[in-house]
Amino acid sequence: MPASPSVILDALRGVRDPDLHKDIVTLGFVKNLAVDEGRVSFTIELTTPACPVKDQMRDQARELVSRVPGVTEVQIEMTAAVRTSAVGEGTRQPVPGVKNVIAVGAGKGGVGKTTVAVNLAVALAQMGSRVAMIDGDIYGPNVPMMLGLDTQLVADEQGRIIPAEAYGIQVVSMGFMTNDDSAVIWRGPMLHGAIQQFFRQVAWRDVDYLVVDLPPGTGDVALSLSQSVAVSGAIVVTTPQKVSLSDTRRAVRMYQKLNIRTLGLIENMSSFECPSCGVETDLFGRGAGEDLATEMSVPFLGRLPIYRPIRIGGDTGRPIVVEEPNSAAARAFRAVAEQAAAQVSIASYNRVIPLTPVR
Repeated sequence: MPASPSVILDALRGVRDPDLHKDIVTLGFVKNLAVDEGRVSFTIELTTPACPVKDQMRDQARELVSRVPGVTEVQIEMTAAVRTSAVGEGTRQPVPGVKNVIAVGAGKGGVGKTTVAVNLAVALAQMGSRVAMIDGDIYGPNVPMMLGLDTQLVADEQGRIIPAEAYGIQVVSMGFMTNDDSAVIWRGPMLHGAIQQFFRQVAWRDVDYLVVDLPPGTGDVALSLSQSVAVSGAIVVTTPQKVSLSDTRRAVRMYQKLNIRTLGLIENMSSFECPSCGVETDLFGRGAGEDLATEMSVPFLGRLPIYRPIRIGGDTGRPIVVEEPNSAAARAFRAVAEQAAAQVSIASYNRVIPLTPVR
C-alpha cells in the first residue's frame, strides 16, 4: 500500500533541529512534499546555508522516511532561507536590503578582531550565504587591505554608495575614502554621521549577514550602532590572557547595557603548533575564553589558532579560508562561522531582541 503524505510527515517529526529544539515539521522546514507510488521527494529548507548539522539532518530524514512501509525511493533537496532576527524599535531600524547585522568587537586592540571578522564574513559567503561587510573601525580601516581591495567608491543614479566586492562579499570602508597614511581625526557626531551613511546610504543587495568590524574598546561607534540600527547581535573576540579577558568582560557588559544580544565569544590565538616538530603550545594560555563565556552565560563559538599564514593572508589580501581552505585554521574559522549563523537563527526563532538592559 502506497505511503501517504501524512505518514511521511509523521516520520519526519523524528528529525529535530538541535539549536531550535523542535522537529523540522513543526518548524515548517519541510517543503514541496510529493508522494508518487513508492517514490517520495521533498525539500528541507533550513534557516542558514551555514547550518553545521545539515548533512546529519538530511541523512536522518532519508533513513526515517525509507523505513515507512511502501517507500522505495527518497529524494531530498537541501536549501536555506535566512530569517531576520533583529526587530526594529524606535530609532533602531533594520537596514534596507539586509536581514541581519552582526557586530564584531573586542574589549581591547591586538586580539585579531579584524582578521576574525574578515575570515568570518568570507567563510559565510563560501557556505552559500549572501554577505556584506562594513569596516566600522573608522580610525584604523584595515578591511580593504585584508581583502586585497584598492578602489574608490562610486554612487548609483539614486546617490547611494555602490559597495566594492571581494570573495563574494559586498564591502564599504573609510579606507576607500582616504589615503593609506591619512589620519582620521573625528569627534563623536562626525563618527555617527559616517556610520549612518554606511548603513543607510549604501545600495546593499539582498544581504543575509552584514558583518560590522567595530573599533576596539567601548566607544562612540558601538553607541552609534546601538542607537540607530536593529542589530542581530555582537560577537566578541578575546585572547586567553587575563588582561584581554578583563576587557572582554567589559565589552560584553557594554553590549548588554546597549540592548545588543551577545551572539558569542571567540577565543583567538588559542594555541600554536610548531611547524617543525608538531608540538602544540599554549603561548597565551587556553580555555579562558570558554570559561568566561560560561561565567557570563553567553555562547562560546570556538577557538582559533596562532598560524603564520593567517597573518600573511591578512597582509596580502588572501584570507586563510581562501588561501588554505583545507588547513586546520580554515576549518576552525568555518566552524566558528557555523556557530555564529546558528546563534542568529536561534535569535530569529525566539525573537528575543531587544533584551532588558543590565542595570
